[in-house]
Amino acid sequence: MNFASMVARLRIPGRLVTSLAAASAVLFILCANPAVQAASVEPLEIATKSGVRVFLVEMATTEEEKTQGLMYRKELPDGKGMLFDFSPEQQISMWMKNTYISLDMIFIRADGRILRIAENTEPLSTKIISSGGLARGVLEVIAGTAQKYGIQPGDRVAHPLFNKR
Repeated sequence: MNFASMVARLRIPGRLVTSLAAASAVLFILCANPAVQAASVEPLEIATKSGVRVFLVEMATTEEEKTQGLMYRKELPDGKGMLFDFSPEQQISMWMKNTYISLDMIFIRADGRILRIAENTEPLSTKIISSGGLARGVLEVIAGTAQKYGIQPGDRVAHPLFNKR
């Protein structure tokens, strides 16, 4: 749900809340709940040797969304994740500070090929997790996903973030 739709849904019985009051209420909700989702959710496919796996991913494109990431979340269902856009392709460093759940971090090159996978990351750690080369994006999914679905470096990711023409 985006900011505008949150404001539109805030009502006092019988009438719409004023813009300033609504904006203040939404800001309070966003600040009080650090587990608020990123702005949009999109499908993403990974083609492996054993088949294609589809994920629904929250997009982290703004600096605020990328900084927040999956921090403070207590769960992440199988088949869901967060895709970080680090355009242009670059060396990427991540950490698990304030992240309560173990993740698999899948580093993806600009051409959509998986560069590296950091499996079963340590929750709440400030240890740096590097892409190990140039990457355009990072897909974070629940720990064990890469092994469960046979996702490996070299597999292809299909999403509009990659292979733009």
